[in-house]
Amino acid sequence: MTLCLPKKATIIEVGPRDGLQNEKTFIPTPVKKEFISALKKAGFAEMELTSFVSPKWVPQMADAAEIAASSIGSGVRDFVLAPNRKGIERAYMTGCRAIAVFVGVSDSFNKKNINKTTAESMEEILPLVRELKEKGYFVRACISTSFYCPYEGKIEEDRTVELCRQFTLAGADELSVADTIGMAAPHEAYSLFSRLKHEFPDVLLTAHFHDTRKMALTNIFAALQAGIDRFDSSAGGLGGCPFAPGAAGNAATEDVVNMLERMGISTGINLDLLMDAIDIVQPHLSRPIESAIYQLYLGEASRERAGS
Repeated sequence: MTLCLPKKATIIEVGPRDGLQNEKTFIPTPVKKEFISALKKAGFAEMELTSFVSPKWVPQMADAAEIAASSIGSGVRDFVLAPNRKGIERAYMTGCRAIAVFVGVSDSFNKKNINKTTAESMEEILPLVRELKEKGYFVRACISTSFYCPYEGKIEEDRTVELCRQFTLAGADELSVADTIGMAAPHEAYSLFSRLKHEFPDVLLTAHFHDTRKMALTNIFAALQAGIDRFDSSAGGLGGCPFAPGAAGNAATEDVVNMLERMGISTGINLDLLMDAIDIVQPHLSRPIESAIYQLYLGEASRERAGS
């Protein structure tokens, strides 16, 4: 059996934004800064740093301006999420040159999230995407509930593809297509990403899987077979979504990196330094980190201490 695999893959680290946004306890700002710095040392060239959203709805992101001011660097692509005009105006006041916007394919999810239907959101977002492109920004469009919705169930492929088409026509550079509630199966991942790859060959396509049903890695493998070589993941498997009940965290970056490297696919990420980064944030989390590679790391560290 001959596998169709890329020689390299890009990991977009979303832990500081998507990973931490669902934490109930506020992570101290200095800890977030140290976490981001350590992740960069591990080799990540693309990362979601923070989100310019209302602190009322996402308190964890209340320090977004300070995080952006201290953590945006040169030579890397640092994203901030800005879901509306107000958020984008705040992003304009930073040194950020890469902005992520988002919308849910599902109307129900979108209304729970930002109190607008998908169509209403797109009426606001698409002119902002065009404006950002005119100003020279890199635009990442995050497409939530691309496979399933916690309120509507299965999402038809055509709906996801059409939403992606609208963003592409508006000039978006990247489409991050998300299995928000972690319900997709590998055949569905392969089918959708094969179609997106065919329909939008000139746009960066990124797969974003959550691990609710422990199928994130198998879905990533399916997406690889569909020709995808960009993946969102979160250090420690942090994450979830405040507006998607039951959704688990993102695919754990360390597990993704381990799998890809074992398959001969270069990621440019140093696993030891990634473990160091996770150690920084782990004491401040509300739940334990359960990723396979981190648990192995803890076991090895424990054995070393016992033998010393």
